[in-house]
Amino acid sequence: MNDIFHPPVVVRAPSRGARPYRRVEIYGRLVGKAVNEQDVAEFVRRAGVDDPDLDDPDLVAWIGGDRTVWAAE
Repeated sequence: MNDIFHPPVVVRAPSRGARPYRRVEIYGRLVGKAVNEQDVAEFVRRAGVDDPDLDDPDLVAWIGGDRTVWAAE
C-alpha cells in the first residue's frame, strides 16, 4: 500500500557548488532557499506555525538528508 500522506513542508536535497542551499516548499509551493535549519524554521513560522518541530515527520519531509545535511555529497 502506498502512503498518500505528504507533510506540508518539504526540504529538498542540497544543491551542489560553493554555496549549497536546500529548496523549501510548503504545500507544493517554493517559499525559499535555506542555508541552515534556522532558515527552514523561519519559513515555517511565516506560514503560521509558531514553534515548528523540524523533526516532526508529519510536518517536515527532509529529502536527500536530514536537518544536519547542508552540502551535496
